[in-house]
Amino acid sequence: MSKKGYWMAMVDVRDPEVYKQYIEANAVAFAKYGARFVVRAGRHANPEGPTGNRHVLVEFESYNTAIACYESPEYQAASKYRLAASTGHFVIVEGA
Repeated sequence: MSKKGYWMAMVDVRDPEVYKQYIEANAVAFAKYGARFVVRAGRHANPEGPTGNRHVLVEFESYNTAIACYESPEYQAASKYRLAASTGHFVIVEGA
């Protein structure tokens, strides 16, 4: 059985209106690849320094599915809005 895959992101949103377009557009890829949001914004504390104003943890059935979603034409089209509206740290990891 393969391990799950996760997208982890800590983002500073500079343009909330454009970022809303990203959220709307990424729904297509997330539905296609069975993404499940474990964390999507919400309250947070930064006990060791700034980490951004938006935090996201997305779970996929496998690491390979997480990579496939990121590389998909649907997500790549959506990511243009994220990159235009924010800066941050983004990683795809294999987990439990």
